[in-house]
This record gives sequence, structure tokens and C-alpha cells, in this order.
Amino acid sequence: MSRTVVVGVDESSESLAAAEWAAEEAKARDLPLRLVHAWNWSPHPASDVPLGATSAGAAQHARARAALDRAETRVRGACPAVPLTADALEGPASTALLRAAEQAEVLVLGSRGLGAISGVVVGSVAQSVAAAAPVPVVLVRAGTPTAHPHGPAPEDKPRADVVLGLDLSDPCDEVVDFAFAEAALKGARLHVVSTWRSPSLYTLGPGELALAARPQRQEEWHGFQDAVLQTWRGKFPGVEVTATVVEGRAVTPILAATEGACLVVVGRRAPGRHRSGHHNGPVTHAVMHHARCPVAIVPHS
Repeated sequence: MSRTVVVGVDESSESLAAAEWAAEEAKARDLPLRLVHAWNWSPHPASDVPLGATSAGAAQHARARAALDRAETRVRGACPAVPLTADALEGPASTALLRAAEQAEVLVLGSRGLGAISGVVVGSVAQSVAAAAPVPVVLVRAGTPTAHPHGPAPEDKPRADVVLGLDLSDPCDEVVDFAFAEAALKGARLHVVSTWRSPSLYTLGPGELALAARPQRQEEWHGFQDAVLQTWRGKFPGVEVTATVVEGRAVTPILAATEGACLVVVGRRAPGRHRSGHHNGPVTHAVMHHARCPVAIVPHS
């Protein structure tokens, strides 16, 4: 079966923003776009839905078609040439979206915002799907700046960065490759952000005390980051790369880098032989909730 870009849509402005972002992504990847509405997607059913099972089903179907029609109108306005299909799927939203993701290159979902004080609250469906999908999941927030997300930027306007949160203790090929590929698709600069933590004197081995000096360790981590990226610099020679390596927790510098960015890419470990269940790690969880741009969560082994 041919691959697609899949976007989950409902009745929200966030899903319309996600549909437009997904259409641009499909255009850049030269792939068809599939709009999917899963029944019971909305956590707040309309008050005018009749109680009878048959009429309730008809009302749900009508709402699904209306949501898909609105999303299709938005997509046609943004990318009229993108091949498009639209499906209303019955059943639990998470299950339907995960099934749709099996034939996708990328799954795109909307995420909700509750203002600067509360930060971003990602819906339970988006959280569970992002933690379990077999493909990268991109979360798009309505009103998030995504200037010139694909293709060459106008000469009078700066190109927004793609940001990669790179864990140097566990650099994963799938995450790095996705970030470089997205930067290449968008004609964007890739800003790679990594952090390191000072070792405790109790954890240093014999002869390692000299390595505790911050300038020396900082330089070593820079060298390690450069070595990790070397393969992808060769694979994507047209992508300009800037690198940041700072001491401390990873969340703060990654979130700071998302200001004005067009995408931030982070990883999510897939269940393996020694792991069970699906979940997003603490850094990925924080970026999902507080990033100032669309967030791509990439599964890796």
C-alpha cells in the first residue's frame, strides 16, 4: 500500500492548523494526504445529539462529515494540487488513529493551548497516540508561528529553524535522520541542541579528576556532538547546521530554541525487549506541552 501523510481532524481550530501543516508536508514529500476523523474524537459531545442509538449515530456521522469538509476546504485553499482522501472512522479515536498510522509516513495531530500561565495542554488522545504510533507524530498548535514552513523562504524574511533535541548519551539514528530530512524539505537551518551534566566527584574513576574541569568537558561534548552529526552532514550537504552544547538540564535550552522555529524534533523510545508499555520520556513530555512551535515525536529503538 502506498504511503501517505495522515492528519486527524475534529471540529477544533487546532485540527485545521494541523490539516494545513500536513498538506504542506504532503506537498513537500510528494505524497497524498489522508484526512481522518475518528468518532468520539471530541471529549465534549454536543448537547443536541439525540439519545437514541440510531439518531445519535446519524448525528455523529454528520458531525464527522462536517469536520472533514471544513478541513478539506482549508487544505484546498493552502495546497490545491495535493491528492486528498477523507475518511470517517468509527471507534475509539486512539485506536483509529494508530491503525491509520500504520500506512503513514507521518501522522499529524492538533494540540490545544490554555494560555501562557497554564502552558500547553496536549489532549489525552494526542498524548496516547504520540506515545504509541509506529511513525513520527507531529503536534500542531493553532496560532503557532510556522513562517515559511516549506520551500525557499522569501529573500526579505528569515528562514525559521528546525530544532533537534539531541541526547548525546543516546543519539538515535531515526531521530537525527528525521530532523535533517525535515530541514532539507523546508530549506531550513538545523539547530542541534544538546546538554551535558557535570560528573560527581563520587562517580569519577581513578585518573579522571582532570576531566571535571568545565571548559575541557564542554569542548569534549562539542567534539562528540560533531562526531555524531558527521554522517548526516555528508548525507544532507545542503542543510546548514548550527550546534549548541550547554551544561544542565535539556528541557530549558530546547524550549528556548523553539522560539521562532518552524519545528522541534525529539525522540521517544519504542518498547523493546527490556521495556513494556508506551510512554514519552520527561524531556519529550515537557517539549510536547510547552514548545512554541510544532513538535515532532520520533519513535526509535
